[in-house]
Amino acid sequence: MDDIDRKIVALLRENARRSFQDIGGRVALSAPAVKRRVDRLEADGVIRSYAAVVDPAAMGWTTHAVVALYCEGRMSGGEVRASVEQHPEVEAAYTVAGDASAILHLRAADTQHLEEALERLRDTPGVRRTHTQVVLSTLFERPVV
Repeated sequence: MDDIDRKIVALLRENARRSFQDIGGRVALSAPAVKRRVDRLEADGVIRSYAAVVDPAAMGWTTHAVVALYCEGRMSGGEVRASVEQHPEVEAAYTVAGDASAILHLRAADTQHLEEALERLRDTPGVRRTHTQVVLSTLFERPVV
């Protein structure tokens, strides 16, 4: 991956609907050359997918929480994933070093919805307890790559 590839990736991260011609004008390549590079970046797994970035609040999910999940015994990452991915409120799940088995990001419509989601999460086999931090405001979010 060279500097031009990095610029192409950055431009697509800003707007994945940007045309190859527009990108080419910004990186001094023809549209077919940009397409070849994007095809290679996709084949190499650098670009994994294209998706719409949706504002959860605009969809009615205004409550955000970070939850430490504590599991019984030694659950593998795959077992933790299977336990939590069935809950639609779980936006992301990460295995972590430390006391918790995983850290989850949850989204809910309101605190009542969050409480219901947490109760369902705690009722999941293998889950011992949770520790929840409700997000008051998002200072910033940004991709780091």
